[in-house]
Amino acid sequence: MKIARQDYAVPEDSGVRLGKWPTEVSPFYRSNEEYQALLADQVARLSALQELLYASNRYALLVIFQGMDTAGKDGVIKHVMSGVNPQGCQVFSFKHPSATELQHDFLWRTTRDLPERGRIGIFNRSYYEEVVVVRVHPDLLAAEGLPDASGKDGKLWEARYRSIVNLESHLARSGTQVVKFFLHLSKGEQRKRLLDRLDEPDKSWKFNFADITERNHWREYMDAYQRCLAATSTRRAPWYVVPADDKRNARLIVSQIIADTLEGLDMEYPTLPKKRQQELRSARAALAG
Repeated sequence: MKIARQDYAVPEDSGVRLGKWPTEVSPFYRSNEEYQALLADQVARLSALQELLYASNRYALLVIFQGMDTAGKDGVIKHVMSGVNPQGCQVFSFKHPSATELQHDFLWRTTRDLPERGRIGIFNRSYYEEVVVVRVHPDLLAAEGLPDASGKDGKLWEARYRSIVNLESHLARSGTQVVKFFLHLSKGEQRKRLLDRLDEPDKSWKFNFADITERNHWREYMDAYQRCLAATSTRRAPWYVVPADDKRNARLIVSQIIADTLEGLDMEYPTLPKKRQQELRSARAALAG
């Protein structure tokens, strides 16, 4: 399987019209068995690369997932990262900010959880909620206590885009590679998945009435997302629009892009100094005797 990640990348300084990006493409697998084998290969590849990332201790990887409700963010994280050493990978989910978080700037609560060198950090939702959800529901700005919280003239959003791009540029210069996925789900597929949650007992616990309310703002969300993707996809921190109607395909696409990103880093296992090598030879001799 070879997936060309450039097919899903949002070019820097380009407009985005999500209606022109597919939510489904031809599957990369012909059967469930082939899908399982392909995913297993990618998981093994990621596991080896994560070990190299940790051993080289030069870079960190931050993976961001955004998308509408039921887009499959949890499932992608669960299946794609299943073989990665838990000690080298951390997942953070960001929902409604707490009272303490609202007392800080909009980047504060997420920057506290950035990955350290040698580790993979995964954000299930992120600071991008502040230019998507808050843009769709501008009344949320009032709780943030900003000097000018109207956002009506668009300057507030442009300022937040600049803050995000500057943060991600700083992270890249400091050795943290940022890769961002927008799981692109169709409205029809979301309806199907919501109905599945209502009809299937083992999925009903996932149902949230708020999902129905947010679904009524579909057009506003698509507008907010495409503005965000266009303004914040850069060469150093690209956005990938992943067709998400087929969950299995989405997982294969995401896994390959993450693995390709890691392989693009200048990593190698450390070479032990001569003194340490001599110590190891002595230890081997002692054990052999």
